[in-house]
Amino acid sequence: MTLLSDPRKRRWIGWGALALVFLAVNVHRLSTAVLSEQLTADFGISAAQLGTLHASFFAIYAITQIPAGVFADRYGPRYVGSGGAFVLSVGAIGFAMSNGYLAGFLSRGLIGLGSTVIFVVILRYCANWYRADEFATMTGLTASIAGLGAIFATTPLALAVEQFGWRETVLGLAAFGFVGGGAVFVLARSSPANAGLEPIENVPEQPTVTLRETGQHLRDLLGDPDQWLLSLIFFSASGTVLTILGLWGVPYLVVVYDLSVTSASTYTLLGSIGILIGSPTVGWVSDRLGQRVLPLLVGLGGFTLVLAVIPALGKPPLPVIAVVYFAIGFCLGFAMLSLSIVKEMYPAGASGVATATVNGWGFFGATVLPTLMGFVLDRHRTDDIVAGSVAYTEYGYRLAFAITTVALGVAFLAGVWLLYRERR
Repeated sequence: MTLLSDPRKRRWIGWGALALVFLAVNVHRLSTAVLSEQLTADFGISAAQLGTLHASFFAIYAITQIPAGVFADRYGPRYVGSGGAFVLSVGAIGFAMSNGYLAGFLSRGLIGLGSTVIFVVILRYCANWYRADEFATMTGLTASIAGLGAIFATTPLALAVEQFGWRETVLGLAAFGFVGGGAVFVLARSSPANAGLEPIENVPEQPTVTLRETGQHLRDLLGDPDQWLLSLIFFSASGTVLTILGLWGVPYLVVVYDLSVTSASTYTLLGSIGILIGSPTVGWVSDRLGQRVLPLLVGLGGFTLVLAVIPALGKPPLPVIAVVYFAIGFCLGFAMLSLSIVKEMYPAGASGVATATVNGWGFFGATVLPTLMGFVLDRHRTDDIVAGSVAYTEYGYRLAFAITTVALGVAFLAGVWLLYRERR
């Protein structure tokens, strides 16, 4: 059998095409940390405005997650995935050509609009091509692509910006997105049957979902306490990771430790490596153990304790910061278990809208948390200029990081409640 005619091999080709686009998504959404100094200088913006510029991607991403799940369930990866790649690449072109805050805000929002469907489409694809006991592993493996994208969004992106300029680099990302979208259109299909192949053993054919059934699934989700607990967990945990590694992790090191942007980005690079390693590792262990909620709770507890080091000490030694940043990325794998849990709670035809509902709250977190941190920092600004932009006090950063630490503490309590409900 060839790669295209063997369904067990063909599924990896389709997943790989979708992963290319997801790689571009993650470079875009975490690029603001490295671009922060250039954007602040070119657009003449404050910390709060930088926070909202960064958050514009996540705001539109979060708002459109449920419609993205509906489209994923009804139309599949070929059209929804390639269409999303086209839209996000057009947004990247607009962002590269922006000459001010408003144009940058709208263009980054367009990148978020195109990106919103990609992860949900991949999860829907995995539900159709992989067994149930492979799903958490595939979710973790997909999240590791986020880690790879986050790696490219750190030191490699900083070096590319130094060499070519930030606008030219973003235009290169747009071209990559168009290529990935073309690969999705050619190679990705909704299911083995849709690709004209034999079914894969123990992977049931997914039913066609009507709008009426989708509406009922949404009503069930909105009335489900477990869904709200999982959404709160994902809001805090995923939002914290995207906020620190995607925005404030680099400026904190530049100001408090007097590092260059390139040097500071090596620490967020460690966080990205944590995502790359942690997500597939946690997913694989969860599948082998047949446990979801308990590993989630243990991971949330560890995440909270590790992050608390920064607001508690303000300026811990740089080797400690390296460990903290790596752990921040690694712990995203525990948060990803929320998606496996909610997927297993609902019928196969609802997997797209169920995972999209919880996933959307992670990006609301990535909208709210960086903006709150920006407002806190603006109240503790100094008269100094560091790397071409306004600097903030160490105490301001301690307060800002305390916001995410408290959010994680709330997520841990939600995990305790979820475990209690499961045991009952």
